[in-house]
Amino acid sequence: MLTPDPPSPDALALVTVTHNSATALRVLMESAARHLPGVRVVVVDNASSDDTVAVAAGYPQAMVVALGENIGFGRANNRGLAEVSAPVAVLVNPDVELLDDSLRALAAEAATGPERLLAPLVLYPDGSRQDTVHPMPAGATDAVRALVPPALVPGRAGAWLAPWRSPAPRRVGWAVGCAIAARTETLRRLGPFDESIFLYGEDMEFGLRAAAAGVPTWFWPTARVCHRRAHSSQVTFGGEPFARLAAARHDVVRRRLGRRRAALDDALQALTFASRIAVKTALRRPAQRERAQLRALRSARRGALRR
Repeated sequence: MLTPDPPSPDALALVTVTHNSATALRVLMESAARHLPGVRVVVVDNASSDDTVAVAAGYPQAMVVALGENIGFGRANNRGLAEVSAPVAVLVNPDVELLDDSLRALAAEAATGPERLLAPLVLYPDGSRQDTVHPMPAGATDAVRALVPPALVPGRAGAWLAPWRSPAPRRVGWAVGCAIAARTETLRRLGPFDESIFLYGEDMEFGLRAAAAGVPTWFWPTARVCHRRAHSSQVTFGGEPFARLAAARHDVVRRRLGRRRAALDDALQALTFASRIAVKTALRRPAQRERAQLRALRSARRGALRR
């Protein structure tokens, strides 16, 4: 099979949304200059109070859109996409670091292959894989992994339960929005993001809506980036915002797949957290995170029932 030729610098552009992201953005911009010289980076700043805008303006490849208010992740991405003239856009979080030039090949695949959303392999700083691609909510895969931790299952079955472990490209249900590539025209036609969502759940909603429109999401592990994760939300919410995440997931699944599917997804999520708590308790390992997730899910479910 022939491999598409790498695109020229003007064949792709990066779009990133910032909010008090100066330190993280500097790492992204330096890595982009090193690995993708000449590629435009559209930086949409959501009214930062630090020197994020000054950091961005210090790089010649940056196009800075400084907003006077924080309009949210989805709206800001849509605003940045309006500035892209390249045929392929890669949406990246500001706390992403490029490890090599593999986004060029990802952009070439997006430009020449079938119409898809492409999600690269995302690594933690220690080199381990991050769980950034997922099956459709409340499907057979979720039902199995509610009881069987994917880490215990090797080979193809393990990659079915945890698609981010796949060594080869594969179709998935949706991808976390820290790094997504597609044709610019495809992203614009799809929205891409629902502007009624301020923060959390917009990436799942986008993936489910794209699939319904005939644009599948594919995991493409030959391209890779490093993600330092939740730099802004950690500061804003003082840790992982489990309550917001649970409520956002329920709302998105209900809106896109219906109330019954949302109720099933809630039940499978609860079973997942409960089973992990049981396993960790039996092994005398801490399970505070899973307990917090389960409490947040129950609270979100009660809130949904009251609406």
